[in-house]
Amino acid sequence: MNKPLAVRMRPKKLEDLRGQSHLLGKDCLLPRLIRENRVGNLILTGPPGTGKTTLAHVIAEEAGCKLIQLNAVTSNVTELRESLKLARYYGADKCYLFIDEIHRFNKAQQDLLLPDIESGEARLIGATTHNPRYYVIDPLLSRSQLFTLEPLPVEEIEKALLVCIEDQENGLGSRKCGSEPKAINQIARLSEGDLRKAYNILEVVVEGLAPGERVSVDTVAIFARERSIRYDRDEDEHYDTASALIKSMRGNDPDAALYWLAKMLVGGEDPRFIARRLVIFASEDIGLADSRALLLADATFRACETIGLPECELTLAHCVLFLATSQKSNSSTLALASAKRAIRENPVQSIPTAIQDRHGRNKKHRDENEEGYLYSHDFPDNLSGQKYLEHPLSLYKPKCSGAEEAIAERIKHWKKLRRELKKSD
Repeated sequence: MNKPLAVRMRPKKLEDLRGQSHLLGKDCLLPRLIRENRVGNLILTGPPGTGKTTLAHVIAEEAGCKLIQLNAVTSNVTELRESLKLARYYGADKCYLFIDEIHRFNKAQQDLLLPDIESGEARLIGATTHNPRYYVIDPLLSRSQLFTLEPLPVEEIEKALLVCIEDQENGLGSRKCGSEPKAINQIARLSEGDLRKAYNILEVVVEGLAPGERVSVDTVAIFARERSIRYDRDEDEHYDTASALIKSMRGNDPDAALYWLAKMLVGGEDPRFIARRLVIFASEDIGLADSRALLLADATFRACETIGLPECELTLAHCVLFLATSQKSNSSTLALASAKRAIRENPVQSIPTAIQDRHGRNKKHRDENEEGYLYSHDFPDNLSGQKYLEHPLSLYKPKCSGAEEAIAERIKHWKKLRRELKKSD
C-alpha cells in the first residue's frame, strides 16, 4: 500500500482502460494488434494522466511480453545501452523497451536507439507530454506509429473515482467513506482530464476525513481553494495559453481573453512576458484603428516592471480588456510585409537625389544641376509634388476601421491632389 494510489489503481487489462475510445474503441485496429502481439514501435503523446504509461504496461501484458522500463529524466547513456542489450537478449517479439518522458533524451541519446529499432532487434514504446514533432528526432518518428491520447472525459473519471472509493484491495475502500455525486463530479472537473490528478485529489480529501465520513461538496471546496492548475512555463501549455489570449483579443472576446489572462497569472507566468505580448498585439492587430492601444500597452509593460505582482495584475486586466474591445486593423502589419516582399523580389530602388542627405561631408558632392529638395511645409497640404520613390508603389492600404477611416479619406484626398499637381507640371 506504499505505492501511489494511481499506481495501485492502474488497469492491467485492455478492457479496463478508460477513455481513448478513438484508439481503443470497438471498431479500432489497435486493440486487435495488441492482443495478437503485432504492435510495432509506438510513440504515445498526450497530457499528463491520460494513460500513456498504463497503455504501455497493458500492451506488454496482453501480448505476454516483458517490459523494460526507463525514465529519460533519470537515465543516462550507460543505462540506455544496458537496456538495449537486454532488449536484444529477450528479442523484439517477446519484449518492449518503454521510455517514459522520451522528449528528455537529447539527440545523441535518441540516436542510440536507431540501430536496434531499424534492425528490428528492439521494439520501442516512447511516452511524452510534449509535441513529439518538436522533441523526438525525425528518424525515430518515421520508424514509429504516433498515437495521441486525449484528456479523459468527466464521466470516465467519475466512474474511476467511484470504483476507487469501493476498492478494498487497491483503492480507498478500507476508509469506508461514502460520497456525494456532486462532490465526485467536482473532483472530476478539477482534474482537467488527468486521472492521476483526480486520484490524488480524492486521496487527499479522504485522508482528511474521519473513517466513515462522506466526501462532500464542502470538503472538495476546501481543497479547491488551494489547488494548482496545469501550466508549465516554457513548455507547450505556456505557449498554447498565450496563443489563446492573443486570439481571443483579436476575435473581440473580452471574456475569453480575461479568462486566459487569469490562467496565466494563476499559473505563475511572468507578467512582463504577458505585457510584451500586449505591446506587440497593439501594433500588429489594432494599429492605426486606435493608436491609444500602443500607449496603454507600453504603459502596462512599464507598470509590470516598476510595480510588479500582485498589483500589476489590475493593469494587465485593464489593458487586455481595452485591446479586446478596441476596433482592429492589421494594415500596418500587411504594409510592412508588402514592403519587405518588394525589397526581396525586385531590384532595390535608388534613393532619389532630391531627398538624399546633403549635410556634413555629403554637401560638397552635390551637383548644382540636381533637383533640390522641396520643403514640404512650404506647400499646401504638405504636398510639393516631389517623388520619394523612383518607381511608385502601393503598399499601405488603410482599412475603414476606427480612426483609420479618417486616414483613408486623407490619403484619398492626397492622391487626388497629387494627380492635379502632375497634370499642372
